[in-house]
Amino acid sequence: MSLLQLEGISKRFGRVVVAEEITFQLEEGAWVGVVGPNGAGKTSLFSIISGDIKPDAGKLHFDGRNLLSMNAAARCRFGIGRTYQIPQPFEHMTVFENALLAAQQGARERGRESYARAFSSLERTGLAEFANRPAGTMGLLHRKRLELARALATDPRLLLLDEIAGGLTDLEVVELTAVIRDLHADGITILWIEHVVRALLSTVDRLLCLANGEIVADGEPRQVLASDAVRRVYLGGAIINEATAH
Repeated sequence: MSLLQLEGISKRFGRVVVAEEITFQLEEGAWVGVVGPNGAGKTSLFSIISGDIKPDAGKLHFDGRNLLSMNAAARCRFGIGRTYQIPQPFEHMTVFENALLAAQQGARERGRESYARAFSSLERTGLAEFANRPAGTMGLLHRKRLELARALATDPRLLLLDEIAGGLTDLEVVELTAVIRDLHADGITILWIEHVVRALLSTVDRLLCLANGEIVADGEPRQVLASDAVRRVYLGGAIINEATAH
C-alpha cells in the first residue's frame, strides 16, 4: 500500500485554478521533487496535503486513512510534517523552545520524552549549539534549519519541504542537502518543492512538474526536465539549461 495517495484532487479560488485533477501516489521511503513555475500550484498542493486548504473535489489518503476528515493538527500528529518557504519561528522563544513546542504539540510528547525529541531534532539539523539562542537572532541558514528541526520534532513519516534551499549560498545548499539526505536515510519519506534544481538532481529519485495546477510530467528527474512538456512550461528558461548542463 502506498503511504500517500491523491486521486482527482481539485481546488479553485474563483477563476484561479490551483489544483486540477491531481492524481499521484508516494511509496513509503520515496524521495520525490516538485518543480514548476511561480503560480503553478506547488505550495497549494502542500497546503491541501497538510490540511491548510480544503480541496473542492478528490480523495486524499495517508497510510490508508482518509485525510479529508482530519484537520491540520490531526494530520501533523498522524505523521505529516511540513516546512514553509519563509521560516516563521516564534522569535521571542529560544531555538530549543521552538523545537520543544513542536515535539509537544505535533508528536504529543510530554516530560523527558518531549525534551529528548526536541534536542534530537536540533542535533540532527546542526542546531544543538544554538539551543539557548533566541530564534529571532538567527540568520537565514539557521532559520531554515530551525524550520526543518521543528518539522522533524513532530516525528513525521512524510516530510513536505517547501523551497527550503531558497535564498541560500551554494555551500549552504550543499550542507542543508546533506542533512536532508540523512533524514531520508533514516526512513522519512520526502516530498520536496525546490527551485534550486541542482539540489533535487543530486538527491531525488523522481520528479513531478506542475503547471497551472496540473501535473505535466512525472518520472526520472533528468528525463522530466528534458521533456517537451516541461520545456514548454519554462520556455527554455534557466531551470532547463541548468539541468541539462550536467
